[in-house]
Amino acid sequence: MQQLITGKTKLLGVIGHPVEHSLSPVMHNAAIAHLGLDYIYLPFPIKPEDLQAAIAGFAAIGVVGFSVTIPHKQAILPFLSAIEPIAQAVGAVNTVVRKHNQWLGTNTDVEGFLAPLQTYHQNWSQKIAVILGNGGAARAVVAGCTQLGCAEIHVVGRNVQRLREFRKSWENSPLAVNLDIHKWEELPQLIPQAHLLVNTTPIGMYPKVEESPLSAEEMADLQPGAIAYDLIYTPNPTKFLQQAQQVGAIAIDGLEMLVQQGAAALKIWLQQETVPVDVMRQALQKHLGLG
Repeated sequence: MQQLITGKTKLLGVIGHPVEHSLSPVMHNAAIAHLGLDYIYLPFPIKPEDLQAAIAGFAAIGVVGFSVTIPHKQAILPFLSAIEPIAQAVGAVNTVVRKHNQWLGTNTDVEGFLAPLQTYHQNWSQKIAVILGNGGAARAVVAGCTQLGCAEIHVVGRNVQRLREFRKSWENSPLAVNLDIHKWEELPQLIPQAHLLVNTTPIGMYPKVEESPLSAEEMADLQPGAIAYDLIYTPNPTKFLQQAQQVGAIAIDGLEMLVQQGAAALKIWLQQETVPVDVMRQALQKHLGLG
């Protein structure tokens, strides 16, 4: 049944640029409908230069809360009144809520990232993680790998200056022990060591679905049984994960991370202890034609 939207309907949403590919509205509106609440979750395409104006506008029209995706996860920090410790430690925000007429930022990506990994290894203390990319999503993955207890965490990027800044930003953080940074040219030496290979870059995201951050030859050096994890959830699977499966790696797509971080965010916005996670997951699977 089509939801009736009135002047009393409360607003939630996601900001990004681009944001057309976002599946967040699918899962959040399914959960809202299941709960019978008078809310609507909308995608808002916000250009980087319009971010500050958009945040002020959201306050003016009474937006309850919103998700934050590429490229705003770090850029939004100066425009928030308060930032939760996990988001401060990660240095990136993916969830914002309006409280006491102020914007409060947090990060549910770490929780979402970890959720599908818990079933694979009980002990990560001998495991090596290799992370592709050094943006806001990579920061959540570094924090997650530290929480898992990985022996080594290697971050690989193309921009040397940004890599140095990335490393420096973690110097006093308890969330990034055993962290090393590498230029992209060093990747071939790292791939054979990796027990967990994570793509946090947008390479391979719709509409450029034929792209992968790795060549087939580079992926061939990944050890069988290693976990290849792509934070991208559309297309499903990505070229990166197809390559990984061809060499005997375990593939995890970004869908479960999306569901789990979204569920954590919805609990914050609705101030509820539980939300219908299964309903959110099923809505996404149906939308993507996955069952």
